Amino acid sequence: MIITDSGLHIWRAETPDRPWQPGRTAHLDTPIGYEDLSARMAEAGVDRAILIPPSWEGERVDYSLEAVARYPERFAIMGRLPIERPEARKMLETWKNQPGMLGVRLTFHHEWDRPWMTDGTAEWFWPAAERLDIPVMLNAPTLQAEVGKVAARHPRLRLIMDHMGRVKGTKDDELAPAIDATVTLAKLPNVFVKLTLVPTCSSAPYPYRNIHKYVQRLIEAFGPRRTFWGTDLSAMLSRSSCTYRQAVTMFTEEMPFLCKDDIEWIMGRGLAQCLPWPAK
Repeated sequence: MIITDSGLHIWRAETPDRPWQPGRTAHLDTPIGYEDLSARMAEAGVDRAILIPPSWEGERVDYSLEAVARYPERFAIMGRLPIERPEARKMLETWKNQPGMLGVRLTFHHEWDRPWMTDGTAEWFWPAAERLDIPVMLNAPTLQAEVGKVAARHPRLRLIMDHMGRVKGTKDDELAPAIDATVTLAKLPNVFVKLTLVPTCSSAPYPYRNIHKYVQRLIEAFGPRRTFWGTDLSAMLSRSSCTYRQAVTMFTEEMPFLCKDDIEWIMGRGLAQCLPWPAK
């Protein structure tokens, strides 16, 4: 089984010639570089990872591209695209020409970018991404209805919901409404869901059994081929006591409702087929 983390960040320290976005801070005080990440992955038993350039570094993707150049079989990228800027349309046309760039990751959960789903800002992007066969990861909690409308209008566009579709800080049985909303998207075959930041959703100790029922509901609704394991590692480490290895074994050893074939799809095979990113 090849285990692939469906989304995490690497970054460099802020410097005068590499400033971060005003008012933004990293998940951790110490940056996670790709060499550090490689060592953490080896210890946890993770083979590959999707790099998502962090928002605090702005729209730059240079460090993730450097990681892919160094370890092309270990890393790939879902890059940030400034869809609100005119130049984004031209950028998207050659987006996948960048080595290791598999698609786009968008956020719609801040006060400033949440309206883009409904005010027309994002309208040009969906048909363009569908035409160019570019998969899209979305951090869009509370916007499941809008995501569903986009998916229905663009059936060849692959949309991947981050973090189970729940709002940051939601824990325990407070998860129920978000899971209910995300499950409504399961009827659309071009919508997928990432099981990221799961440990942060529980106030119980490892293996966080009180929220397994919500994970199970998503897997049963979407099927194991459309649900992707992952961590958002730096955020997980900053918001929980879960280790990287435990984030793996929670799924591979602690969920008896999953069979061996289910686990293989969830832990990497499904993501590799969706993006696509076949293992060599």
